[in-house]
Amino acid sequence: MTDINQEIMDKLTKVCLCKVVTRATMKKVINEGADTLEKVQKATGAGSGPCGGRRCSPKILELIESK
Repeated sequence: MTDINQEIMDKLTKVCLCKVVTRATMKKVINEGADTLEKVQKATGAGSGPCGGRRCSPKILELIESK
C-alpha cells in the first residue's frame, strides 16, 4: 500500500468506535510522545466510552509497539 493510500485509510479507520477516534489521530499522538496506553487514552479520549476500552486498547497497544 502506498503512503498516500495508508494515510487515507488511517483517516477513515476508527480505532475507538465509542469515541470515534481514528487511527490517524492515534498515530499522531503516539508520534508526539504518548508512549503508553494511558497517555494515548488521555490525549484522545479513547477507552472512556461505554466499552471501557475493551475494543480499542489492544489496537492502541499494537500501534504503540509498531512505532
